[in-house]
Amino acid sequence: MSWMAWTLPSALFFITIGCMLTAMTVFEVLRPCVERKGFLPIRTTRGDRLFIGLLGSAYIHLLFIGMTDLPIWYPFGIAIVWLVTVLRWG
Repeated sequence: MSWMAWTLPSALFFITIGCMLTAMTVFEVLRPCVERKGFLPIRTTRGDRLFIGLLGSAYIHLLFIGMTDLPIWYPFGIAIVWLVTVLRWG
């Protein structure tokens, strides 16, 4: 892995995503979910909502990086709120 310049934030990011996927897999095995409709216009499962939340978080970060000079912590906070909202009520 010496070809990639790993930083602590990027390593923590990918470790967190891996832990989330592992937790979702275990949770799905223990308690299978049923599709439901929340504020999103489609019926979704837990995995669908996780994917939509992560994708939205990526777009939030890209918008902030491309349009502002604010520190990355602002879009990070907004992305966490977005992800929790989609997972809970999406």
